[in-house]
Amino acid sequence: MFNYTKQYLSDLLHLVYPEQCLCCESELPSGGQYLCMICKNELHVTNFEHYGNASALDQLFWGRIKVSSVFSLLYYRENNQSRKILHQLKYSNRPDLAQYMGVLIGDRIKSSEKFKAIDLLIPVPLHEKKRYIRGYNQSEEIAKGIKQQTGIEFSFQFLSRQTHTESQTKKSKFDRWKNVQEVFSVSDVLPENVRHIALVDDVITTGSTLEAAIRMIREKHEVEVSILSIAYAG
Repeated sequence: MFNYTKQYLSDLLHLVYPEQCLCCESELPSGGQYLCMICKNELHVTNFEHYGNASALDQLFWGRIKVSSVFSLLYYRENNQSRKILHQLKYSNRPDLAQYMGVLIGDRIKSSEKFKAIDLLIPVPLHEKKRYIRGYNQSEEIAKGIKQQTGIEFSFQFLSRQTHTESQTKKSKFDRWKNVQEVFSVSDVLPENVRHIALVDDVITTGSTLEAAIRMIREKHEVEVSILSIAYAG
């Protein structure tokens, strides 16, 4: 009886306030999640979980910093669905969407050998000022979604951001790198059983922020580091 009533109320709510696709704004069927079938099928999925360690994204860090494995779910382009998803996730108060994208990431990597050794998820932190404005850290929500699918634990205290940096959006590669130097603080404490961590972020562009975070981590801890994100703007 309870389940029937719950479903009835859900259907009634959908009738009055139908869910819309985030990308094309078409009406979703009752129980549909975020994207219509057309937009889902048009997502530019990378399939990087099948590339070994020589994908274009892995190569982004070659000669810069040692990274075990790198994964992005989608290719980011100015005119595709990933841009609309990330804009909603960052600026429209959608922590639920961030978790959903984390679930999709987790579903992709859970059967991939190169990610099975990850012991701990570390979301890339926001400065408290930006977190207050946004209301949440999207990388933390992504990590929660990944855990749902993989069971990998996360830590929100291991890495923190000490400096509020300017927006990276319109900066050159060098200016992005310069903008993020010495902005992170790393905890001295890491569980003894943790040998491999994964940094979690929303989008990878030049990789400067992640490179800076990894350098700070390696100054204190001898751990393998991988990277997981929703999109790659390469």
